[in-house]
Amino acid sequence: MSLLVFGHRNPDTDAICSAIAYADLLRRTGRPDAVAACCGPPNTRTEYVLAEAGLPPPRMVMDVRPAVENVCRRGVPTVRHGDVFHEAYLRMKAHDLRAIPVVDSHDRVVGLVSVLQLMDLFFHDEGDPVLSRTVATSLDKIRDVLGGDFQIPLRTDERTELLVMVGAMSAEGFTERMHRFPPQRVIVVCGDRPSIQLPAIEHGVRALVITGGFALSPGLEQLARANGVAVVRSPFDTVNTTMRIRSSQFIDPVVDADVVTLPARMGVADARPIVERSQQPVFPVVEDDGRLIGLAFKSDVINPPRQQLVLVDHNEFAQAVAGAEDAEIIEVLDHHRLGGGLKSSQPIRFINEPVGSTCTLVARQFRAAGLDPEPGIALCMASGIISDTLSLRSPTTTDVDREILAWLAGKVTVDIDRYTRGFFAIGSALRSSSPADVIREDCKEFTEHGVRFSISQIEETGFDLFWDRKEDLRAALEAHAARQGLAFSALLVTDVVSNGSLLLLSREDEAWEEVNYPRLDRGLYELKNVVSRKKQLLPFISRLLGAESVR
Repeated sequence: MSLLVFGHRNPDTDAICSAIAYADLLRRTGRPDAVAACCGPPNTRTEYVLAEAGLPPPRMVMDVRPAVENVCRRGVPTVRHGDVFHEAYLRMKAHDLRAIPVVDSHDRVVGLVSVLQLMDLFFHDEGDPVLSRTVATSLDKIRDVLGGDFQIPLRTDERTELLVMVGAMSAEGFTERMHRFPPQRVIVVCGDRPSIQLPAIEHGVRALVITGGFALSPGLEQLARANGVAVVRSPFDTVNTTMRIRSSQFIDPVVDADVVTLPARMGVADARPIVERSQQPVFPVVEDDGRLIGLAFKSDVINPPRQQLVLVDHNEFAQAVAGAEDAEIIEVLDHHRLGGGLKSSQPIRFINEPVGSTCTLVARQFRAAGLDPEPGIALCMASGIISDTLSLRSPTTTDVDREILAWLAGKVTVDIDRYTRGFFAIGSALRSSSPADVIREDCKEFTEHGVRFSISQIEETGFDLFWDRKEDLRAALEAHAARQGLAFSALLVTDVVSNGSLLLLSREDEAWEEVNYPRLDRGLYELKNVVSRKKQLLPFISRLLGAESVR
């Protein structure tokens, strides 16, 4: 599995850009499997950034709990009805398999053959001297398994049951025994022994296999053609030739059609009890239409490898991709408060600094590694800083952000000031998104003093559109809080021109009586000079809830 670099749920520009840039840095410094991922679509401004930077969006992954397709082994061999023991055995041996899937012409799984089932072809009916020497095959398959050639090819693709007789006794005894069986069922194996070859040809047997690389004499060849006897030449001695003929039997009789398959997108947790109850050695993993994509072993499902994650722009499970609790988090790069019960079984790299943007930290990692980012990656990181610091005007802005943005400006191919104006001019969420999408666009959940709530934030150039949609946004906040089981939901609408915000709440309780900001309407407050969710609004709400909890 790849190493996934994730921003938080409902990602903003900094989350997406820091994931893309840090994955790029990891690939250049020893983790070629690093992949930028996100658990929500980029917003309009982030799409603008990616288009300007010429970068693809991160891989969309909504849940990192492994599915069966994530732990199965790809590129496994298969067999089909009409294949023979020798073919199946060699493929299983080459891939160290105890069983091999049987597929049809469209690669849909129709059965499974295990090593034990293959052995039934060799050792079936050992108590019956006739049945034990009977093989269901064709002369083509015999020739292929022997690696020999035809001296006389006749009806070579015909599938039939053949009785293998070895001409290793006296000609008289052999002839007497041969005449007990219908000639068209008999295949005779012998070396360069005309005394055996002649009676077999005269009897009109189905085929003659000449061992040791020998061939029929011209006279016997002419007689064999006249009597309709096919002749195969084997490079092996009689013992090995006989053994290989037995391995040319079709696998069809021992195919287990009652096979347990696992859907590719089934969660490993759901597949585990199925696997534990089954006696199958391996489990074909299939698409919805039954096509094989790989094999899952019991160990793969019962003890699957954990997905490795790097978290950027967050460090709380409540804000992480679904399933992060079950993943192996190997690194965190963030600029928010600590919280959310993050734990690890091993020491990890944890970088958490009070700067304005996670992209600032990523860019600093580039510099520490002595690497210059490509222009597109540089623009990506610059955009994260511009977005999260409101172009260096947010109170979260530090001298480190200013220094790093200046460094990045020298790496890009655009005028950074013009680009910044274009960034904030595009992508008004209030103009282009539904109220529900506005709430989800950059939404984070928090728990303070036992109260669970969410804060969404959008940046606008002025509040005109907000006033037009205020009641719809209020309704969307109320629906979001009810759907997620939250005490309340809040929307912070920040004006990047005036550096002030409006705060709209789904509901108010007694704690909000202590708010010192002007109340403009039910659940609506004017927050002058407040533009930062993490540094200004969240601590403010935490103090309100803390004061309420001690009353």
